Amino acid sequence: MGAIRQEEEVYEAALKDEYIALGWGRAEDWSDDRFSTVEAIKSHWLSLFPESQEPSNWTQTHRFRNDMAIGDIVIVPFGNSAFRAVGQIVGDYEFIPEAEGYFAHRRKVKWLMTADEPLPLDVIIDGNFTMRTVYEIPRKRINIPALSRLLKADEEPGERPITLTKPDEFVLVIDEINRANISKVFGELITLLEPDKRLGMPNALTVRLPYSKAEFGVPANLHVIGTMNTADRSIALLDTALRRRFKFREIAPNPQQLKNAAAATNMPLVEILRTINDRIEYLVDREHRIGHAFFMGCKTSDDVIDVMRDKIIPLLQEYFFEDWSRVRMVLGDGFIGQEVIKAPPGMDGMDRERWFVRDFYSAEPKISLSDAFARLLGKGAILSAVNEDDEPDAENDVA
Repeated sequence: MGAIRQEEEVYEAALKDEYIALGWGRAEDWSDDRFSTVEAIKSHWLSLFPESQEPSNWTQTHRFRNDMAIGDIVIVPFGNSAFRAVGQIVGDYEFIPEAEGYFAHRRKVKWLMTADEPLPLDVIIDGNFTMRTVYEIPRKRINIPALSRLLKADEEPGERPITLTKPDEFVLVIDEINRANISKVFGELITLLEPDKRLGMPNALTVRLPYSKAEFGVPANLHVIGTMNTADRSIALLDTALRRRFKFREIAPNPQQLKNAAAATNMPLVEILRTINDRIEYLVDREHRIGHAFFMGCKTSDDVIDVMRDKIIPLLQEYFFEDWSRVRMVLGDGFIGQEVIKAPPGMDGMDRERWFVRDFYSAEPKISLSDAFARLLGKGAILSAVNEDDEPDAENDVA
């Protein structure tokens, strides 16, 4: 009872009215004394439904009607490795004809405990449930002290009862998951990631590992998170088999995460990142936007200079295939300068232009970092496209 999610309404009604119910046996009344044996139930069943040869219709009915006794303890499963209620039978078999043909066979119970979330079965029993509806669990598999504490029946002084909470949650993060050959890495194990195939779920599956020969399944309290960078087009986005088994959520850059770094550096990092990404999205696409993590650790203006010089500018170089005019469109002339190269003596030709990255560490920088950001944000004066007064540092020249 209560093992299938579609039967949730039946389970809730059983908790409320304190009974257990059986779905086998159709809408036939088996309360007559002549049905005290499995042979009698089978004979009557086949006389009514000769086309239905499923043995569970008489074996499960017999166990529910005759084998289960008042005082027996019943456990309500959730899948094959979890449970969510324990009760004690307090009444004989009853037939409830108004049950629309299903779950018309009932036994009154006293619920000894119920859990809001399924609990792992290994708390009280060694091994998993089987797919049978009604069967006796061997006493040697039952952890009697644990079950007693759970039901608070034989709690000894100073001994705490088992906490009725769901298991701890665990998270497995696979970074750059799209870089792996998913079919080879997971193989048939990939099916076990599906929510209803997890241990303790209605359709739980296990596989036998090839080397250890141990049975393996994925528990329901394990959450697998795969990260991927969609800007990396050299790698296939995601294996189709894996795509069907995951939910997808875009984690976009969040400039608001930079409020603390902005306060520490006295730089408008929130607005800066937003402006840079708006321009990148316009010039390239939204997948190439820059993440806020670049600036998260900045504590001083020097940290910001290092990030811009060593991370942001090289990344933009790659995005725009060394087209410095586009890098300058994103960052402004406060970071990317331009100068004229005169034709050397003895060479005929027109003057050329050269790009360079401004050096904010020089003894007398032409532009301060705050001024460069003001220009990036469109709040300061814009230099002319060619400024012959610029004096780039030789190490930062870009031809």
